[in-house]
Formats: sequence, C-alpha cells, structure tokens
Amino acid sequence: MSAKPFTFICGDDDYLVSERGKGWFAAQTKDLMDDLSKEVIDGRAGNMAEVEDAINRFSSAVQTLSLFGERKVVWMKDVNFMANSQTGNAQGTLDLVERLKDLLDGLDPEQVGVLITAHPVYKVRSFYKWCQKTADFTLIEGGKDSAQALAALIGDECEKAGVKITRDAIELLIGKVNGNTRLIVEETRKLVTFVNESGEPIDDRLVSDLVPNFGDADFFEAADAFYSLNLQWTLEALKRHFFTNSESRPLLGSLQSRNRLLIQLRVLLDAGAIRLGGRGIAKSDLEAAGRTYGQHFGDSSEKSNLNVFTQNPWYLGRLAETAKKVPLKKLIDFQIAFGEAFEGILARPNEQEAVCRELAVKCLS
Repeated sequence: MSAKPFTFICGDDDYLVSERGKGWFAAQTKDLMDDLSKEVIDGRAGNMAEVEDAINRFSSAVQTLSLFGERKVVWMKDVNFMANSQTGNAQGTLDLVERLKDLLDGLDPEQVGVLITAHPVYKVRSFYKWCQKTADFTLIEGGKDSAQALAALIGDECEKAGVKITRDAIELLIGKVNGNTRLIVEETRKLVTFVNESGEPIDDRLVSDLVPNFGDADFFEAADAFYSLNLQWTLEALKRHFFTNSESRPLLGSLQSRNRLLIQLRVLLDAGAIRLGGRGIAKSDLEAAGRTYGQHFGDSSEKSNLNVFTQNPWYLGRLAETAKKVPLKKLIDFQIAFGEAFEGILARPNEQEAVCRELAVKCLS
C-alpha cells in the first residue's frame, strides 16, 4: 500500500482522467464487503458555495469510520475548481483549497484511501505543486491534441474485441469526432459491434458511412472524397450529402479550410522546410519551420486553418499526402473555384447541389 497520504490524478481530458480514476477506485474497493466503506463525492462546482459544499462532504466522508472497521475508500471525482476559471481564481475558493490541503496532509492511508481526480488544473498554483510532492501523483498528458493517445484508445478497444482497424480509419475517426476521447470510445465500440458480424476490418469507408461529424470537425465525406482527387467518389458523396442536407455552405467552408492548410503545406514542402516520411511529418520539422516562419502568423496559439503551425502534426501528415500530389497552382485554382461556388449558391440558392457538382467536375476532371 502506498505510503503517500492520498492519490491525485489530473489532466485536461475529463474522460482519460475519469477512466484512470475508475480503475484506481475499482482496485482499491474490490475486497471491501460493506458498501458504506466506499464513497464517491461529486467535486464539480460552479461557484464558491458549491466548492465549500463539496469540500464539506469530502471532509465528512474521510473522517467517518467504516461501520465494520474496514479501511475506507473515498473518491472525490470530477473536481473542476482547481482550474484557471472565475470560480477557481476566487480568493474564497483558494482559501477553501488551503483547508482541503490541511485535511489531506493529516490523512492516514492505512485507515482511509483517498483519490482526487481533477480536470482541468492550473499548474502554477501552490496546491498543484504541493500535490506533486505529497501525493501519489499522476498527470495524464494527451487528450484532444494528442493523436497518438487517441489512436491508442481506438487500438485498445479494437484489440479487446479482436477486430482490426486500418490506419486511415483511425485518422478519419479522430477527425470525425473532433478529437473527443469519450466519443472516440463510443464510436469505436459501435464500429466494432457492426463488423463483428462480418469479420471484416474497420476501414475508412466504413468510418465515413457510420460515424457522423461532431462539433467543428473538418471531416465531411465529400471533402475527403474531393481531396482524394476521385471524381466518381466525390459525386457519390455529394449525392449522399444533399440527401440529408440542403445547405452547401458548411461543406464549401470545409473544402476551403482544408485547402488553406494544403497551400501552406505545399509551400513548406517545396521549400524543403518539412519532409513527408512514412509516419507523416516529424514534429521536430514542424517546430523548426515554425521558428523560421511562425512570426508571419502572429502570436495566436489557438487552432486555425490560417496558421499551419497550430495544427496537430499527425493531422498535417495526412493532409501532406494530398499536398504532395497537387501542384501549388492547382491548389490556388481550387481556392478560386470555391469562391466562385459561393457566388454560385448565392445566385442559385435552390440549386446548391448542382453548383457543387459543377465545382467537382471543373476541379477534378
């Protein structure tokens, strides 16, 4: 048993943090006979009064002995008041967290096992640094911007079910769910259930057919088809798109957004600033190019298709495979054609599918 007074698991991704906490709690409580020996406290709080209520409930739980003298296990989960937020920055909250610190410091792990899971956390705070030194501490890196971690989640789910999945399918799935880990697991399970009956591997076409686009994900099937440079697939995808959607602007916006990145990638490839290898674009290449050219994009670190250096290297590696095939002049011609298509749907609002089909024929014939 750990000599540390408590366990602290944190990170930016709620699903990954919660799953790790769930595993810890299951392991710590598996031999406990009395349900009263295990307690879960909801640590979510929207204001200082709710922070105080959560800490009071946690304090009561860790100081109340088990009915039959068993070791007690308490999990304070989904703590959100340690973030860089209005509630987290309030002086009253900071004072309450100090009170929590005193309580945690006096725990006897032989008598009570305590877990706190928090997301997100503000790493400059003294409490965070104290937890690093005092607790059995885990920081879970990854989440939305870590394609490698997301791919591992998909791979684990497929491996457990004995199902194979292609690399293209993994990348497309990550894009369709906009990097959301919870959705990735749920959609992977859905795909696994579907193919278990046929025994076939999960490929990118199956992902396109079964997984919807979530949030502001950039992956529309018609956009994927267009940038495969396959006219027949593009026309089929447009037909499916307009069967359920009457509006073409989101699709044209997706085409334009991706094309902006492709233009930037093509320029960097032509300049020798980045290279496309068997595993995509090396993060070190992208960082080096960013140091050279990043000054021209301003200081924004938020994701933007206007700034290639804010994008995930793995995603860019996927796009670079297209950029390498298409000359810069053709990409610029695409961008002009998209602008003309926008003008076309303004002039012919009731013929948006026809405008998009004309765009596809013009660009891909």
